[in-house]
Amino acid sequence: MSYTSPSEPQFPGKIGRTVSESQPHWPDGRAPKGAPNVVMIVLDDTGFAHLGCYGSTIETPNIDRLASEGLRYTGFHTTALCSSSRACLLTGRNHHAVGIRAVSNMDTGYPNMRGAITPAAATVAEVLRDNGFATFAAGKWHLAPMAEATAAGPFRNWPLQKGFDRFYGFLQGETDQFHPELTSDNHFIDQPRTPEEGYHVSEDLVDQSIAWVRDQTSLAPERPFFLYLAFGAMHAPHQAPQAYLDKYRGRFDQGWDVAREAWFARQKAMGVIPADTALAPRNPGVEAWDSLSDKQQRFAARLQEAFAGMLDHTDAQIGRLAAYLEEIGLFEDTLFLLVSDNGASQEGGPLGVLDEMKYFNMMAEDLDAAVERLDDIGGPNSHCNIPWGWAQAGNTPLKWYKQNTHGGGVRDPLIVRWPKGVKGAGETRTQFCHAVDIAPTILEAVGLAPPTEVAGVRQIPMHGASLAASFIDPTAPVARSVQYFEMGGHRGLWKDGWKAVTHHTSGAPLDQDDWELYHLDQDFSETNNLAAAEPERLKALVAEWWSQAEQNGVLPIDDRGAFELFRASRRPGMPTSRRRFIYRPPISHIVSDACPPVFRGWKMTVDLEHGAACDGALISRGSLNSGYVLYIQDGRPVFDHNAFHDHAVVRGDRRIGPGRHQVEVLVTRQPDGSGAVQMSVDGAVVGTGVIPRMLIMISSLGMDFGRSPRPVSPDYAPPFIYPGAIHSVVFDLPPVPPELARTADQAEVAAAMSRQ
Repeated sequence: MSYTSPSEPQFPGKIGRTVSESQPHWPDGRAPKGAPNVVMIVLDDTGFAHLGCYGSTIETPNIDRLASEGLRYTGFHTTALCSSSRACLLTGRNHHAVGIRAVSNMDTGYPNMRGAITPAAATVAEVLRDNGFATFAAGKWHLAPMAEATAAGPFRNWPLQKGFDRFYGFLQGETDQFHPELTSDNHFIDQPRTPEEGYHVSEDLVDQSIAWVRDQTSLAPERPFFLYLAFGAMHAPHQAPQAYLDKYRGRFDQGWDVAREAWFARQKAMGVIPADTALAPRNPGVEAWDSLSDKQQRFAARLQEAFAGMLDHTDAQIGRLAAYLEEIGLFEDTLFLLVSDNGASQEGGPLGVLDEMKYFNMMAEDLDAAVERLDDIGGPNSHCNIPWGWAQAGNTPLKWYKQNTHGGGVRDPLIVRWPKGVKGAGETRTQFCHAVDIAPTILEAVGLAPPTEVAGVRQIPMHGASLAASFIDPTAPVARSVQYFEMGGHRGLWKDGWKAVTHHTSGAPLDQDDWELYHLDQDFSETNNLAAAEPERLKALVAEWWSQAEQNGVLPIDDRGAFELFRASRRPGMPTSRRRFIYRPPISHIVSDACPPVFRGWKMTVDLEHGAACDGALISRGSLNSGYVLYIQDGRPVFDHNAFHDHAVVRGDRRIGPGRHQVEVLVTRQPDGSGAVQMSVDGAVVGTGVIPRMLIMISSLGMDFGRSPRPVSPDYAPPFIYPGAIHSVVFDLPPVPPELARTADQAEVAAAMSRQ
């Protein structure tokens, strides 16, 4: 007889009535023979020139070693933004086609911007896991809509549902390096140590990565692994251990013009750029260093020192990982790929920022106050970003920045090290390539073909092509001749060595854009615009752009400002659509995108069971840099509103006795933008105060109940756990005043965009 199993209808063995009449079959389940381990390291907001091996004087010896023992690509390109570049890296498809045309925070209602990768574009982790690899992701994710990034899920777009066996890192686009919002697998956790105990998230990520590899190689050494290590560096906030900050004191005092010229000369001497490359002019808004005031120079130089210290520190962590792989004998047969997701960031503005959230509150940086706090820069008491001048220096010799489709936004470092598969160690590869080429390269290196179906879903063909041939042959062309770019209406197209590109103004008619034309093979820095000399070539490339846009799901082109995009993505059921939030602690940490907004005022009511000697935090949102906290100290309720280290504190005038009580804080926005604070216990007012200026966006960090793992006030030590019982916490929000609606949305959007 012949029998078909309901659980495995395609069972290739034979099933009879008895075992003696049957033939067993076991799926292979093993990785291809000889497949290497794969490590993909993704840096954030790191410009073309920032690494030592690409020209800068920032010390990156471990990354430089990878380049000297491998290959350094100078024609690698990205999408100009974080979420979209990472979607390309992991799927091998263009970002619009997979549903992430920009930030993952939003769903605009169109297929090209769902904020999550479509199941029709499986990640390389899914493919490798299905073919015998262990798969690990550490660090920044930002490939799930932030509305889904709570303990309530849904989890379908979290790393474990996108092909990774293990995850340790943060789901959002940025995090505080000393006080991160950590997720382990599918749940939120506390950081294992405090900054005072030497904690920094980059070190933690590498510790976890090494631990995974140790477990894997100890228990199943025959199974190769794929490690996706995405540091928070070099995204703001730029924070590093003090020794790394001290190392760079005074090293950038000559300014960005001198540094840019020096890095440009180093690039030519190293062969990173052709000898005839021109240095692009300063971007609009970048002033000559010598024209800045003394305070502006001191502030900008210290911000760049923090950037350099953080990059140096990140390099040391990469070195620790490499050293461990050497120790266990796996370094030589591991395919290392190191990339940046886009060019250097423009979100620091013309002068840079000490407290990034000030920018989103439409508050100018107080230069006098900032100079008084220079020693805070780069440490836990800052949330800083570099100014435009230093960002363009990081993109040397290119123009524009992250978010733009000119070279400064899309041309980025790529280093490949694999002694068993690469010839010509230390050589440079100049082929045009793109983030979509990385996944096909990994699959070819490990001996797998892109599947046509994954988990029962028919797959979109990969848009990228493998770079494996260039591992051996420095002249091997990439097996495709065209690549489009689009980001917020900025557009570009590379084809056969030529590039058409436009810098778009949001809201302006697309047909009125001024397209530029560059012969990229002969004009590395895009400085010789040939649009007037070759109008027919430009016309053909623009027409090709539209053709590529149709093929890759770019339409509709959405050049609405970020404000309109976020408004378009709001709909019933989103965390921001409610005016009442009811929590029943203990519950998991809540990320900032899901917290009740503060700009219009709010009332928070805590129903608690109090005991004797029962001090601790009841509600804590944010960090030492900005936020608010309601806590009990010496038996009295205390509310502290921290606006960038300016504290408005209301202390209760009486102690809370044992038993069940309701503690309420009502913050009422006043016509002048201040906030009136009234604190009550069981309906009786116990304290009042004034918040001089209500903030629109109070922090990029979220909220906890019954504890304060990230201190908001210096008057207590974390985690300041409340030993009593909290039965409920209720937030009630007033309607949004019409005059505030647009301002608040703009601030929220700016903050979300910066967290790319």
